[in-house]
Amino acid sequence: AKIQYAKGIPDEVVLDKAGTQYIQSVAGTFQYYGQAIDSTMLVALNEIGTNQAAPTATTRDKVDWLFDYALTHPTATIKYHASDMILHVESDAAYLVLPKARSRYAGFFHLADHPPDPPALPNPTINGAVNVDCKAIRNVVGSAAEAETAGLYFNAQRTIPIRIALEEMGHPQPPTPIKTDNATALGYVYDNIKQKRSKSFDMKYHWLRDREQQKQFRFYWDKGSNNNADYFTKHHPPAVHREKRKVYFV
Repeated sequence: AKIQYAKGIPDEVVLDKAGTQYIQSVAGTFQYYGQAIDSTMLVALNEIGTNQAAPTATTRDKVDWLFDYALTHPTATIKYHASDMILHVESDAAYLVLPKARSRYAGFFHLADHPPDPPALPNPTINGAVNVDCKAIRNVVGSAAEAETAGLYFNAQRTIPIRIALEEMGHPQPPTPIKTDNATALGYVYDNIKQKRSKSFDMKYHWLRDREQQKQFRFYWDKGSNNNADYFTKHHPPAVHREKRKVYFV
């Protein structure tokens, strides 16, 4: 089996004060645009933001790449389709992709039609995103499965205020379907895996089990190629970006 190692920290000189402030201003400016409209920038912004306290020439190169990308794709437009206004969430994580052995999680939140009753699995038609998260997992996780479980935890927490807002607008919500492509994380939530390595999982992840039992969430598995959050966890070649822009934007 292939062993995945933590990313090393480049041995580079940190930029001066002016250079550091420049990196921070770029990250802050584009973060708002990326969160509100062009979510395809979020992985790059997460990588830049992770290093903005002590940026180097490599960080500056990433900022230049981001400018090139923004200039190439200046007018992102999200299109929303009519639906039953039921919130659907897709969760994913990438293990050891950030410095200091950190991992990243992503969540894709969109509104679609009412899911079928169990045991049939949800198969929502993709709609314009109402929220996309792409963030570092601050604590060091011990495995890819723990990273995926952490992603489920943070995305489920983000789901709650959106559910409340939809219900207050007159759109009652069933248990929110949350998709994962990791069978171990799903098994952990439903408490149907043997407690071995999962004993080391952070205790706060038990919150997922509690909320599932309260029928607030409905977790289910689907393959990674059907998980829209996967795109927001890692870097991709230009061809993938072009293809995904056709999916997420007009």
